[in-house]
Amino acid sequence: MNRAPTMQRGDDAYRAFTAVLRAELVPAMGCTEPIAVAYAAALARDLAGGRPDRLRVEASGSIIKNVKSVVVPHTGGLKGLEAAAAAGILAGDPARELDLLAGAGPGTGAAVRDYLAAVPVEVAALDTPEVFDLQVTAFRGGATGRVRLTGGHTRVVLRERDGRPVAPVPSVPVVPGVPVAPGAPPPSSDRSWLSVPTIWDYVAVLDPDDVRGILDRQVRCNLAIAEEGLRGDWGACIGKVILANGRDGVRTRAKAWPAAGSDARMGGCEMPVVINSGSGNQGLTVSLPVIAYARELGTAPDDLLRALALANLVAIHLKDGIGCLSAFCGATTAAAGAGAGIAYLLAHDYRTVVHAIVNTLAILPGMACDGAKPSCAAKIAEAVDAALLGVDMIRAGKQFHGGDGLVTKGVEATIRNIARLGHDGMRETNGEIIRMMLAASPSPPAAP
Repeated sequence: MNRAPTMQRGDDAYRAFTAVLRAELVPAMGCTEPIAVAYAAALARDLAGGRPDRLRVEASGSIIKNVKSVVVPHTGGLKGLEAAAAAGILAGDPARELDLLAGAGPGTGAAVRDYLAAVPVEVAALDTPEVFDLQVTAFRGGATGRVRLTGGHTRVVLRERDGRPVAPVPSVPVVPGVPVAPGAPPPSSDRSWLSVPTIWDYVAVLDPDDVRGILDRQVRCNLAIAEEGLRGDWGACIGKVILANGRDGVRTRAKAWPAAGSDARMGGCEMPVVINSGSGNQGLTVSLPVIAYARELGTAPDDLLRALALANLVAIHLKDGIGCLSAFCGATTAAAGAGAGIAYLLAHDYRTVVHAIVNTLAILPGMACDGAKPSCAAKIAEAVDAALLGVDMIRAGKQFHGGDGLVTKGVEATIRNIARLGHDGMRETNGEIIRMMLAASPSPPAAP
């Protein structure tokens, strides 16, 4: 069963979908939470007029959780908020946003260690109701620069030089008729118009040339870091373990490739990943299984681009209702997107795609996020396995029905239930996870 597209190539709706892909599928080197710290630090450095002689980093609990256990690229194996901020100060080019460490030289790791030994870096928990909230203040002699990111990895809501606001605030979307006061949280980027039916309509009329540059970069970058993860000794080597112990076949590769990419990036690999929904792990999860199946099937390049556009947009739509950071592991929503892309390659059928999404969400609706770390690679493999089972089910004529747990009538209604679980239902879970993680290791002091 296929829908008759309600969209035309080149109309406003079509351009809006292409703009979402262009905005979301960007390169990032390193786990995106520490890289957001590095980005804010680099911006604060420039506002202070140069390399600071003192730093203060304040972050919400979810950021602390995701920075705690991953290696920051170009730091010689260091972890934590201090290392991330120092890397941004010494090697960050904020014009490159989340890829700001791409130009770091071979001596950066030693320079970061020397800088941290000489420069006080104060770390504090930020007293904020926001899940994603981060502020960096750079002090240089009598000068100060302060930057705050709220609601997203590059969403700058405050820039100050010597206590005075600096305009413009570059990353806050401008909404006609809604003034943005310095320090105010940014208006939401409204994507309520996203839905599985409209995503299908977009893909049905898509000119692959409109997204070729965006998606070819995702294929190139994400395959490259997956290959590095399989070559090197990164993290817990989950990708290698899967290949060594699984049957040789596309299902095994579909799980091993994104796991291997995560092995590498969680271990500080100095290679970029094209992200999805602000996450490199989600970018790997949503793209590499689709690429594995396309290669197995001998899919034409343009059809792979359509499948990747579908997969990425479904993942973005699913994550949009949950929010940027949550106790709901983003590998689940990214894998559901990958399942949609694989279903498209196998059947080119709207009903098959819809039920592949619902089946995945029914199988794995609540895997908890306990921070960025090596075990993320294993969670990715489990999420992809659930997606592949979801695809197998609907191709065998089997599906979950309304009333089966969180599944309800209609794909969008089920997606709303998952969003409610991730955004509202797991809020206290997120807080409890943060408290347990910080109790097991030295934690930042409370905000004053």
